[in-house]
Amino acid sequence: MKWIIGLVCMLCSVSMQAQDLKSLYIALPDSLSPLLTKVNREDFGDFLASNMKAEVKNRFGQTSEMLKLTDDYLLVRISKSSKEEMKLLPLNDSVKVVCVVRTYEGPVADSDIRFYDTAWKELPASRFFTLPPEEQFYRQPLTETAADSLRNLRLYADMYLKKLRLSEKDQSLTVTYTTPDYVDKETAEKLKAYVLEKPVVYQWCNGKFRQTAQ
Repeated sequence: MKWIIGLVCMLCSVSMQAQDLKSLYIALPDSLSPLLTKVNREDFGDFLASNMKAEVKNRFGQTSEMLKLTDDYLLVRISKSSKEEMKLLPLNDSVKVVCVVRTYEGPVADSDIRFYDTAWKELPASRFFTLPPEEQFYRQPLTETAADSLRNLRLYADMYLKKLRLSEKDQSLTVTYTTPDYVDKETAEKLKAYVLEKPVVYQWCNGKFRQTAQ
């Protein structure tokens, strides 16, 4: 009986130790890592541990680079036009989730956010995060003429593009509106009068990203 209890304790200990982001990243399924192999991901950590530049050749023969790695955060430049961030976040004292933000720059930055448990099972993103409505990035027009002008301008800004960034230092998330970078220069200049350039900030609180007071 003592042997069984000891074995259970040991397995629990190993399980808790495996909940650092480096270990989880190496265990990432191939289906969630189409360009980087397990060997690539192992090499990233080894290179950084040796104070070397963490560059590898991905499956397409292009260079990928890990830029940051801590116990709960990582940043990888997957290709010239894409990068990936991960943050290990607590649900309670013993359970954590992995937040993954992928940003594509083609050429305008646009991000996708997903959440996984520590076995890499995808969880509903709506449980943890609600994207701010696009209208939140616009000033309220003061006149009917200005409102008409904004409505006409937004006919050209017909895609909701946004850049999400996880913080390395704390458990915050910022959302920056990038649609103005997508429209032509003349329209972008006219939109400046209406667009709020300040990003929307979220803080992880009680198992969910919640908007902070602006």
